[in-house]
Amino acid sequence: MGIKQYKPCTPSLRWTAIPDFKELTTNRPEKTLLEPLKKSGGRNSKGRITSRWKGGGHKRRYRIIDFRRDKVDVPATVLSIEYDPNRSARIALLQYEDKEKRYIVWPQGLAKGDVIISSSKEIDIKPGNTMPLRNVPPGTPIHNLEFKKGRGGKIVRSAGSYAQILAKEGSYAHVKLPSGEVRLIGLDCLATIGQIGNIEHNTISIGKAGRSRWLGRQPRVRGVAMNPVDHPMGGGEGKSSGGRHPCSPWGQKAKGLQTRKTKPSDKFIVKRRKSKIIAT
Repeated sequence: MGIKQYKPCTPSLRWTAIPDFKELTTNRPEKTLLEPLKKSGGRNSKGRITSRWKGGGHKRRYRIIDFRRDKVDVPATVLSIEYDPNRSARIALLQYEDKEKRYIVWPQGLAKGDVIISSSKEIDIKPGNTMPLRNVPPGTPIHNLEFKKGRGGKIVRSAGSYAQILAKEGSYAHVKLPSGEVRLIGLDCLATIGQIGNIEHNTISIGKAGRSRWLGRQPRVRGVAMNPVDHPMGGGEGKSSGGRHPCSPWGQKAKGLQTRKTKPSDKFIVKRRKSKIIAT
């Protein structure tokens, strides 16, 4: 994958940097793996906006992704690498020996025509293969990681991300996540080998406000630019910066307030992403 830039013949093109999509092998998705995707505009069942700054955007169809990789010991051939409008990563279309087709998140280095497999046995350590953590050597990049056995991959699924096993102790592996957090995950949980592709996704510059609207994002208005009736930080003479700590329109602190409540899963966190050591 590469980033494409333009000669600035318009003001917006001066800052535009978008993918060149050279890694894609087709522009037509597999019809049997598509579902309709209805837009909510950020509104709940009562018609009230519960998620702000959403609206518009191009019409999309959802691609059914196989995060479980539960077709065990059946080799699959990569038919194509495709674009998915619903996620930052690319997706790969697999065809198994019994002719069933499935989508997976595309790892870097996996090419059209490659053969991959999901197995509980010891198999080759190569991008796209899925196996339990007990069979993965420490330091190997992994993604699509399960929290609980059989539930399917829940974390490490975005473009360019990967996790690593630091150590194995008892029935758990110490896994370092992309955020820097170190967490205990069962050795029987599945993970896929490799770093997720589209690594340069974080260098994209959309260049203009209109492209944000194509993506379904509405403009955000700063609280200090509002009136006092609309936001606690609104009002004031000239360009005053609020006169109080940053907060939401409902008074919730916006910077630094700890909102995570004690959860049973806290005991599986060895090290927080902010380098705070958890006592065990």
